Amino acid sequence: MYMTAALRRAPSAFRLGLKDGAPFILVIIPFATLFGVVSREAGLDAFEALAFSVAVIAGAAQFTALQLLNEQAPLLIVLATALAVNLRMAMYSASLTPHLGAAPVWKRALVAYFLVDQVYACSAVRFEENPHWRLDQKLAYFFGAVLPVCPLWYVFTVVGALVGAAIPGWMALDFAVPITFLALIAPMLRTLAHLAAALTSIVLALALAFLPYNLGLLLAAVAAMMVGARVELMMRSEA
Repeated sequence: MYMTAALRRAPSAFRLGLKDGAPFILVIIPFATLFGVVSREAGLDAFEALAFSVAVIAGAAQFTALQLLNEQAPLLIVLATALAVNLRMAMYSASLTPHLGAAPVWKRALVAYFLVDQVYACSAVRFEENPHWRLDQKLAYFFGAVLPVCPLWYVFTVVGALVGAAIPGWMALDFAVPITFLALIAPMLRTLAHLAAALTSIVLALALAFLPYNLGLLLAAVAAMMVGARVELMMRSEA
């Protein structure tokens, strides 16, 4: 009886993940298409653009790296900046480890690969709302949320690379980039530490925009994490 109920709950969690991830289709399609267009403009063919998306699967880091490569930035700067942009993935991983850390190594490897912003945002909220979920249910939910997001990133990278020149400028596909991150970040600004980190990153990124090779973004990210951590420590000591 228990096993039958357990088998029913895991597909239910998968369907819930699929439903929660589906709205991101509205931004993934233009976001990925835009990357394909930019890749083609940078001299990559459709296969190279696809390989870039498959290997990195991190939109913000891909755009950053491509821009720096176009500016002939030193390889070390390209790697360091892309790494700084993706430092949030380490925090995502630490956040999900209590929920998914007991999975077999090959499943954890798949989770690590598909740990993108949209999937993390969905999973972090649902896992907190459902502390009774077992490991198989959490994994089912996670991969359910992956399905509407990651395959479309690959497909529309190729679409953008192939038909980018035919897309009229008035469509302004670049709207998808800020909207995606606003939709992900805004609901997570729950504490003073979050707000302090966000404000620090905004102010410093703007103030240091004059630095070459997007170094201002790198410094702003590091400073924001330090400020957020410090504020959180202060809040805990006062509690």
